[in-house]
Amino acid sequence: MLTLTENASTVVKEIVSRNGAPEGSGLRINAQDTAATEFAVAVVPTPDPTDSVVEQDGARVYLGEAAAIALTDKTLDAKVADDGRVSFEIGLQG
Repeated sequence: MLTLTENASTVVKEIVSRNGAPEGSGLRINAQDTAATEFAVAVVPTPDPTDSVVEQDGARVYLGEAAAIALTDKTLDAKVADDGRVSFEIGLQG
């Protein structure tokens, strides 16, 4: 299952909060197929019924079925640039 670094957890919570999303909202990651290297990301109020839910340090990430498979052994990290832009990086766990 995807894990989040401390930075990623903080950034995910901030993104969701800034969007004025209701309690329980999270960042949804989806992919077109299980071999994906590009992902769609959106703030959503609830996961889809088939989503996997990753909750870490108060951050919620909802993974579409293909994304859950593609990211099963990965770690999500995040960096914030001086101008406020966020970039996510995906690496292997451990």
